Amino acid sequence: MTSRHRSSDTAHTFSPRRRTVVKAAAATAVLAGPLAAALPARAATETPAFLHGVASGDPLPDGILLWTRVTPTAEAIPGSGLGPDTEVSWTVAKDKTFTAIVAKGSTTATAASDHTVKADIRGLQPATDYFFRFSAGGTDSPVARTRTAPAADAGVAGLRFGVVSCANWEAGYFSPYRHLAARGDLDAWLHLGDYIYEYKSGEYAARGKVVRPHAPANEILTLADYRTRHGRYKTDPDLQALHHKAPVVAIWDDHEFADNAWSGGAGNHTEGAEGTWTARQAAAKQAYFEWMPVRPAIEGTTYRRLRFGKLADLSLLDLRSFRSQQASTASGTVDDPERTLTGRVQLDWLKAGLKASDTTWRLVGNSVMISPFAIGELSADLFKPLAKLLGLPQEGIALNTDQWDGYTDDRRELLAHLRNNAIRNTVFLTGDIHMAWANDVPFDAGTYPLSASAGTEFVVTSVTSDNLDDIVKVPEGTVSAVAAPLIRAANRHVHWVDTDRHGYGVLDITADRAQMDYYVLSDRTDPNATSSWTRSYRTRSGTQKVERTYDPV
Repeated sequence: MTSRHRSSDTAHTFSPRRRTVVKAAAATAVLAGPLAAALPARAATETPAFLHGVASGDPLPDGILLWTRVTPTAEAIPGSGLGPDTEVSWTVAKDKTFTAIVAKGSTTATAASDHTVKADIRGLQPATDYFFRFSAGGTDSPVARTRTAPAADAGVAGLRFGVVSCANWEAGYFSPYRHLAARGDLDAWLHLGDYIYEYKSGEYAARGKVVRPHAPANEILTLADYRTRHGRYKTDPDLQALHHKAPVVAIWDDHEFADNAWSGGAGNHTEGAEGTWTARQAAAKQAYFEWMPVRPAIEGTTYRRLRFGKLADLSLLDLRSFRSQQASTASGTVDDPERTLTGRVQLDWLKAGLKASDTTWRLVGNSVMISPFAIGELSADLFKPLAKLLGLPQEGIALNTDQWDGYTDDRRELLAHLRNNAIRNTVFLTGDIHMAWANDVPFDAGTYPLSASAGTEFVVTSVTSDNLDDIVKVPEGTVSAVAAPLIRAANRHVHWVDTDRHGYGVLDITADRAQMDYYVLSDRTDPNATSSWTRSYRTRSGTQKVERTYDPV
């Protein structure tokens, strides 16, 4: 077996400006105290340590992308720009005891890449479990499991993915990751965006209360800031546990940059006072690719496609880098064909991939909801918080301009493509809005269910980020009992919506059906929170419709 990797990729693609490194070094004295307190205790000797765990991602039939971050010395904290060059080696084996080694290699971790390391391992067997670890200076990292994808032409009986989004550090503990890690039956897990949040401490917490403070305390703006925030997240034990159990397939949404990000700015970015958007976006992307086991098929973006035998392919979208600014009113701008959510090149890529697909299922990793949504007859006390959560104009306009509803020409073109080419079994997998949904995706919502459905959509709720009952500050389930029936009455393609709970999904796919099991947490502010199954929905092959099923897989 061989290990094919480019040790200098990260440094060459993402070399920080000299002034950024200098600024980071100057800030180290300020950052070192709170950051050191957040990290696991170090030994007194200056030996390298793997304080941020290890991870794998983007499984291929013959390969996997491995990731870690080494802390070579105590002062080499994330974002500091400090610390010596350190040789890091990796070993991949078929067993936990590393007696059947199949690949090994090494590279140099440097401050230029925040001492993060990626190794793109190839020459592996398809649909196979592997174990890997990193080593530096006589110290071994934790051992982790990963799994390759099935061969492209393989008949696959089933696939199982964990599905998550919207993990806000200050709003609670990441128990969904722990419960997914404990399953031991995942081929991979999908993170559909908002892996981190950019806000300053206290600005966006759990019903206004900070459960645990993040770092840095300021809103993240610079490369050092984004690196520091990613580093804080990677110290979470539940997140580490899931990364140690299965490969992740991740895309970004807005909070990896700033709230309501678009190609030229963001709702949570003040040009000038917070620097330029160009610099902030570049810093966010650099830190993301340093800290995440994501293999960019096209430099600077997360849209790419993975295949899992003949059963499914997965098209992953980047709905932030190319989009036009969100419409501020409903004066017809949402229908403007000059405005785009995907960008022309990405939309053409998606359409071509869906048309050429020869798998049973076509999955689309989609960070914002594609199903149309109208408010219906909600009372004012419920409409205003729902409008806040969805990003709606609070004067009563019934659409979310940050979702596909705000870019209807792109949606029309994509759904017409599915219809005109008789493309079936398309399932959109979505995060973003901190609620769980099971939707048909109609060609024409105004005439549905008389009009046909183009596909189906499963939306997972947030890991911790505030949802509707949190914004209203009422007991869990209170709002959903009132709002869900009204939402469904105004949106006949919506089979189910839970506006109030936190949790995760498990997607199970066979040739006959794709099923999403929805799980909820007992209490996001409890580090030992339990989880329980709440609902399951499936789409049977050939139907393009969602139906309820009464047992989880």
